[in-house]
Amino acid sequence: MTRSFRFFALALYVAALSIVTAAAPTVTPPAKPIITVYKDPNCGCCRNWIAHLIKNGYRVDAKDTPDMDQIKKTLGVPTDLKSCHTAVVAGYLIEGHVPAADIDRLLATKPKLKGLAVAGMPMGSPGMEGAAKQHYKVMAFNRTGEARVFASY
Repeated sequence: MTRSFRFFALALYVAALSIVTAAAPTVTPPAKPIITVYKDPNCGCCRNWIAHLIKNGYRVDAKDTPDMDQIKKTLGVPTDLKSCHTAVVAGYLIEGHVPAADIDRLLATKPKLKGLAVAGMPMGSPGMEGAAKQHYKVMAFNRTGEARVFASY
């Protein structure tokens, strides 16, 4: 009899726990902002970087443009930080193969910066995955173009 009482008590506990768990509200993290990406229509690494952003929860508005130099000039990308694609998210400029985690950190801390950049196209950065990997830096830059290291990989 003691054995069946224990079994009954355990079954009742499991049933109560499942009811409480099912009734608990789930917390959905807020959606990440839309990131507008300006890219050359024929660039494969740009498409790969966009896939990286989507995989990390970003909604992307991709804009193909044949005149990336004009986009960079209009948006104010510092010459020494240029890469292949340029993006805008929540008022910040994102140049090149910046990891989504660094964009997350930027948006969470909201520093007084113009944006982040990974100059060039370093192998191993998001969108440039492959067998070879280079060390690279994500640079934070202000409105005057002054830059400092934001992250190193």
